[in-house]
Amino acid sequence: MNQTLLEQLRQMTVVVADTGDMQSMEKFTPRDATTNPSLITAAAQMPEYQEIVDSTLRKARKDLGEAAGTQEVVQLAFDRLAVDFGVKILDIISGRVSTEVDARLSYDTEATIAKARDIISQYEEAGVSRDRILIKIASTWEGIRAAEILEKEGIHCNLTLLFGLHQAIACAEAGVTLISPFVGRILDWYKKETGRDSYPPAEDPGVLSVTQIYNYYKKFGYPTEIMGASFRNICEITQLAGCDLLTISPKLLEELDSTAGELPRKLDPQAAKGMDIEKIPMDRETFEKMHSEDPMASEKLDEGVKGFSKALEQLESLLAERLNQVEEMVAV
Repeated sequence: MNQTLLEQLRQMTVVVADTGDMQSMEKFTPRDATTNPSLITAAAQMPEYQEIVDSTLRKARKDLGEAAGTQEVVQLAFDRLAVDFGVKILDIISGRVSTEVDARLSYDTEATIAKARDIISQYEEAGVSRDRILIKIASTWEGIRAAEILEKEGIHCNLTLLFGLHQAIACAEAGVTLISPFVGRILDWYKKETGRDSYPPAEDPGVLSVTQIYNYYKKFGYPTEIMGASFRNICEITQLAGCDLLTISPKLLEELDSTAGELPRKLDPQAAKGMDIEKIPMDRETFEKMHSEDPMASEKLDEGVKGFSKALEQLESLLAERLNQVEEMVAV
């Protein structure tokens, strides 16, 4: 019987679940998992996860006392909820979970460092080793500098919202553990810019971007892992077979798992080592010049930070509403 595309993909790439839904993780048994505020917000509204949300809110209220305002309680619960979900996820998977720093801190190095340390301390208080956590930080220059300091402290980072080679090089030179280039969002930008409805899989701009980064890293021996993210279809995924990791939504995991056929390796470290690639020394001036000359990367990074920030605000509103409901039930 022919193997499914998912079975073959697992033989050359680490599959990561791009979801906050633990039932999906139990079904597809990924090694790692990654979440973001939008995924946690979606999971928090599912009845099966209501108790995680409610217990986090109740504990925040207890710790702050009855005199604390709703916003103060919500902020503490918000800071803890991603960790509470992460602890539950780590009971299911064997590897690492990515937990995101508040996107509103994306251009503040010191605040990002402080928040990352707080997240790690919460995990360690819950008995989770920092080796099982990746701190997700936006790939701004300030975020990359924060990650450089955190990595030296043994706090491993996942640099997200990555759209350009300049971001990838800066991350590798900073000693970042892992990067998450956004394949589908790159495709979205090019489709809108060109008016095209689609691209052949091998010409997909997001696929080409990750391929370029992969070959650059392997050519020059950078240990930073590459995890392709934000996929729009399984063709993007199969074109990146052989990438270090790929984080995939449950819907596309299901499609890969129900599709048979041959899946050849597309990315190969040995092949990359023989390629003629120019090394680009990276400093802030070079980074900012390359960033300003890449309208796709500039627009998508800005859009991504704003989008993640909006998702955080939606989650805070959801928590405030739920806190009122929980406390009304207690009052009755």
